[in-house]
Amino acid sequence: MNAVDDKTVVREYFNATGFDRWRRIYGTEEVNKVQLDIRKGHQQTVDRVLAWLQADGNLQGLSICDAGCGVGSLSIPLGQAGAMVYGSDISEKMVAEAYQRAKDLFGPSNTISFAAQDLESLSGRYHTVICLDVLIHYPQDKAGEMIGHLCSLAQDRVILSFAPKTVALSALKKVGELFPGPSKTTRAYQHREADIIAILAKNGFAIARQEMTSTRFYYSRLLEAIRR
Repeated sequence: MNAVDDKTVVREYFNATGFDRWRRIYGTEEVNKVQLDIRKGHQQTVDRVLAWLQADGNLQGLSICDAGCGVGSLSIPLGQAGAMVYGSDISEKMVAEAYQRAKDLFGPSNTISFAAQDLESLSGRYHTVICLDVLIHYPQDKAGEMIGHLCSLAQDRVILSFAPKTVALSALKKVGELFPGPSKTTRAYQHREADIIAILAKNGFAIARQEMTSTRFYYSRLLEAIRR
């Protein structure tokens, strides 16, 4: 399966069976134990990013691109904190859900906007570009191009999370075994942390903060990189 096919599969999955599954995982509805574990792990990653940005004390009016925003788990609290957020996702259904959740929480907002776009078509300049749990859909040869493009949009900072490629996790026959249900129709790619750091360095960024989130079924390495 080539990169174009991967992108098509991801778009179609998150506009069909995947949408309902991940909408529930990233929501408050009752889910099974595996999905609940993934919900908690993803929320830990979101909470760590929020804690980093809040600790900096300059969220009010800060321009942020949330690339691959899903249902708005990060975009919405950033908008509530006063950041100027542009949230995008490859799935039209995910974007519509994010917009509705934001509207239900605080009505029409001039601090947050959503659009259905893939990462490659993003444009503009933002103080901070954030991309959580999206690299899992990109093979290594395409991850470098995608990260380079995100870096070109960032004036000061890039924050990424990815499924780390370690001996323990690679021992699993398929990374997709970390995810619930029989219709795991998208490929899941792991990445070596050293490779991601090298790509960021090539684009003029140095690591400032990092965290690891590890639950039973959710594994995510989080990196903050600052433009040098």
